[in-house]
Amino acid sequence: MGSFFAELARQASANARREVEAYTREIPEFGFLDTNSRARAETLEYALWLRRRTVELSPDNSELSDADLGYIAAIGELRAAAGMPLDARQRVLRLHTSLMLREINEATEAQRGVGVDELMRMMNWFAPQGERGIRAYSQGFVTALRHRLPYVEQAALLARSLLNGDPISAELASALGMELPERCAVTVIRVPDRPVGDRDLESEIEALVKTHHAPITWCPGSGSRSGELIALIPLYPPTPQASPGPSTAETVQPHPVPELAPDLLPDLVSDLVRDFAQALGRPCAAGTATSPLSEVADSLDLARRISRAAPLRRASARLRPHTVSDVFVELAVADAPFVDDWLHAVGRSLQPGPDLLVTLDAYYRHDMHRGATAAALNVHPRTLDYRLRRVRELTGIDPGSTRGVRIFSSVVTRRLSEAWH
Repeated sequence: MGSFFAELARQASANARREVEAYTREIPEFGFLDTNSRARAETLEYALWLRRRTVELSPDNSELSDADLGYIAAIGELRAAAGMPLDARQRVLRLHTSLMLREINEATEAQRGVGVDELMRMMNWFAPQGERGIRAYSQGFVTALRHRLPYVEQAALLARSLLNGDPISAELASALGMELPERCAVTVIRVPDRPVGDRDLESEIEALVKTHHAPITWCPGSGSRSGELIALIPLYPPTPQASPGPSTAETVQPHPVPELAPDLLPDLVSDLVRDFAQALGRPCAAGTATSPLSEVADSLDLARRISRAAPLRRASARLRPHTVSDVFVELAVADAPFVDDWLHAVGRSLQPGPDLLVTLDAYYRHDMHRGATAAALNVHPRTLDYRLRRVRELTGIDPGSTRGVRIFSSVVTRRLSEAWH
């Protein structure tokens, strides 16, 4: 064994103790090691074993054995069973890796004459075997979670791990029997404050997870009974249809575009939104954005902004999640306070009229078709005409003109989104 590896072996016990001390100092979930001597001894034993195996295997670039990986997995399972959360697991892995690299650097500094070949052998071993060890640790961690947590909580963990870019998401998905696609639709359903006495949503969310078989999590809002339901809905490319004859310019199927057109979201996205809105029984607003799985954090931010700009609606056959194309004006208005204040003033000028905002909402939702709008409002077409004239009288703007559509559609959406409350 070269001088570099001998130095690592000599310092193994001290380095193991330093790691345990770092855990208790920097990771609150390991605070119990200060009072639980048995747990502290077991943690120290594992830290020392890992360093000794590193020194034994790395000189010859030997792999961790199945028994080694089983021991690592058992440690991960033990820590998850003790209640360690996913974010603490990530901090443990980061701290452990940082300390191991520090120890390699210290051994290099202590042995000034160390050959480059020894250091390269260590680094060539450290990366792939470290990855195998982390994978085994994660598998053990997920094994405990599967036994400890209900299915719906496992789905919530998967959603959060995907949004945080945690590699354990692959293990969680496998445990749940879910396939991770290349792309997904990140959907945020905004639920405003609900009255005290409204039932909790645990059973509704559980039914949603089991029906749609997707990663879903609930994020409480600032209000005591408000929040957001976040769902990552898998998107798969269409299956090419087999052609009965030779390919021609007319029979060749076009390649699917990388980004779905906003109005062509799969039905399953709208189905999930409608199912939740129906179970909720109160108005809500949904926003969605599609992206590769690796970029879901950015899509979450966009979907959340869309949901906050979108109008609150009750469940209906027409209910669907909003996209950028639906509320791009309102998104821009939200970032321009002076424009928002002006639109708010226009909205206040409509207050003297009878149900004018409700009328304008129905008018634009039915593409300004008089008959369909009147039927939706359950009024006579002449009553609708009177209300539209009243809008013009109060504001000086014709709701059927291009200018009126641009202004009043934004007024209605901002009002119904509760942005002005």
